[in-house]
Amino acid sequence: MSADGAVLAIDPGRRKAGYAVLSAAGAVLEAGIEPVEALDQRVAELLGRLDIESIALGGGTNGRAIRRLVERFGVPISWVNEFETTRAARSLYFEEHPPRGWRRLIPVGLQSPGRPVDDYAAIVIGRRFLARGLAAQPPTLEAPPKAR
Repeated sequence: MSADGAVLAIDPGRRKAGYAVLSAAGAVLEAGIEPVEALDQRVAELLGRLDIESIALGGGTNGRAIRRLVERFGVPISWVNEFETTRAARSLYFEEHPPRGWRRLIPVGLQSPGRPVDDYAAIVIGRRFLARGLAAQPPTLEAPPKAR
């Protein structure tokens, strides 16, 4: 699996974090959810196996702690605004897993996915980062961006 110019996107949380590795074109190469305690091990494994160019880190809950956790790897880290990523993640989940049976009669906006969608939130974060352009690196920030 080639990952030239790949981005590791992380959706930070208090107990768990979603992660996704995306190609420069936005294709998902790998995604998952890890407990925060095991995230540094997963990041080390991904960095050792794939050519990851940068880390896109969601600026929400526990973002600063996760940044301190992954800074030691020496990969450039950029904050990404998490405004409405959960809603976008749910939509993406239901695009890939449309409701079946009687559930397809209920509007998707009224349904909850059958599992956490932190990995889908990481995909949304990664695609937002790619949309603003890899070359346009933001200035180093000590604080995550504020939601609108």
